Amino acid sequence: MKILILGASYGSLLSTKLLMAGHDVTLICREETAHLINTHGTEVRLKLRGENQHRQILSQNLAGTVDATTPDAAMPMDYDLIAFAMQEPQYSAPNVRALMGRIAQSKKPCLSIMNMPPLAYLNRIQALRDIDLESCYSAPDIWRDFDPDLISLCSPDPQAFRPPQEANNVLHVGLPTNFKAAKFGNATHTELLERLATDIADLRFEGQDVPVKLRLHDSLFVPLAKWSMLLAGNYRCVLRAGEQSIQHAVHADLAASEKMYVWVDELAQTLGADSADQVPFEKYARAAQGLLKPSSAARAIAAGAKHIERVDLLVQAIARSLNMQNSMVDEIVSTVNHRLAENRKRQ
Repeated sequence: MKILILGASYGSLLSTKLLMAGHDVTLICREETAHLINTHGTEVRLKLRGENQHRQILSQNLAGTVDATTPDAAMPMDYDLIAFAMQEPQYSAPNVRALMGRIAQSKKPCLSIMNMPPLAYLNRIQALRDIDLESCYSAPDIWRDFDPDLISLCSPDPQAFRPPQEANNVLHVGLPTNFKAAKFGNATHTELLERLATDIADLRFEGQDVPVKLRLHDSLFVPLAKWSMLLAGNYRCVLRAGEQSIQHAVHADLAASEKMYVWVDELAQTLGADSADQVPFEKYARAAQGLLKPSSAARAIAAGAKHIERVDLLVQAIARSLNMQNSMVDEIVSTVNHRLAENRKRQ
């Protein structure tokens, strides 16, 4: 199959798994990064099970082929599946906005691996259809032309980052957990995802099983289990002055973290989720022990970002529509708002 992925940073992790399975991938990125990838390929650093050292997985050595192009040059009709792996504010760029219009017109199935779920996906959830959530998005209008049945969401649970001292074609995976995807509204497109999931599950690298699987779930709420993790850990990395690691955000006050985590779980269940859709807090807390860096949101704010993905704001807005309120969520939103406002003043 041919897959188009918007975003060559986090998207290169999914890309590498697809390449290992023999599928072809095109990555959408800036022109200089596209040239780098077309010249040297991609490199993902990943620990195999039971090993202490990261392995280098180079795209040139894999069964599929990868290339890269800019948003202006991409032709969505040429692909079987399109994946969204950029930060939500990036979709407001004029050339990306134009590409999203072409993607919506193509009627191709789209899999999001964004933390911020596309508005079109949220329209698949009955309890959210009549709630106005557009103010939580930087570019809400780009989702209006998408058919909700052609949009699925994949929880981006694996933790990965571009090492700052490395080239833009390198990705370091810190936590190699699984992608958890909801099925499409269309059975034919779900079958496509099932094939990819099987291909990835069967992968071996030098005879060994490779972590980071693609798992399919019937429930629309399984990918939203990430919200509890984001509110208990990632957004609490953002401080009024500075930032902290996910590990410290979670474990400095474990009781408060659990309280936050459980409350977001309860919000999801109010929307229709089942308790089985959620990840137990104890499992998340164990994983957070190894997350020694600030979250991508905190790092972006520290670097001067004026806009970031606002899952914190989305959770607050949904809760208010259901007459639910949480003081810790309100403080998170206030802190992030403050830091972003400070960045906007400087630039």
